Amino acid sequence: MVKIRLSRIGKKKNPFYKIIVSDAKSPVDGRFIEQIGTYDPNTDPGTVKINEEQAKKWLANGAQPTQTVAKLFKQAGIKK
Repeated sequence: MVKIRLSRIGKKKNPFYKIIVSDAKSPVDGRFIEQIGTYDPNTDPGTVKINEEQAKKWLANGAQPTQTVAKLFKQAGIKK
């Protein structure tokens, strides 16, 4: 199964996340298939940058977003 999830990068107490597409069995910060966006929770409100074309392609191919990524997609106006 392929999942769309967050991968944390950034320093201690200063999180920054990549929105990635990866195999469900791979570790969260391990190998991934493709990076489709970023999420910065440090700004108010949090900054989300998503490549909408790639996100829709992966959703159409059956990739399952995690709950957090689904909320970010909803905020960005991307639907299944």
